[in-house]
Amino acid sequence: MNPQTPRQKKIAALLQEELANLLLGAIRAEGVVNLLVSITKVTVTSDLSQAKVHLSVFPSKVAPLHLEALRQNSAQLRHDLSQRLRHQLRRVPALSFYLDDSLDYVDQIDKALTRADNPIQKQPSKPSKNP
Repeated sequence: MNPQTPRQKKIAALLQEELANLLLGAIRAEGVVNLLVSITKVTVTSDLSQAKVHLSVFPSKVAPLHLEALRQNSAQLRHDLSQRLRHQLRRVPALSFYLDDSLDYVDQIDKALTRADNPIQKQPSKPSKNP
């Protein structure tokens, strides 16, 4: 994977901030409660035509449903972004959405460490070598 240029990083940060604002506004407008959507990472291709948006949804049980809704409405989101960013970008990249399950992974590790059969605390003791 090629490292991102400063321009790609700036555009990714701008997209991340504006997408978060758009999604927050949409969630508030719909009156949805007990839903947290967080844009964890945005990467932009070198030609600035595609953007991969990684997001985390809590509760994770409803994540696939919301991910599919975002994918279906990606054209409208892109249009809304173009209206907001018309003075910063000529073209808004095409958006593709992916679930970021790193928080679930961290939660699984945390649960494994707090269980009674913690694999780290119950390591077999090594026999001591006395000369």
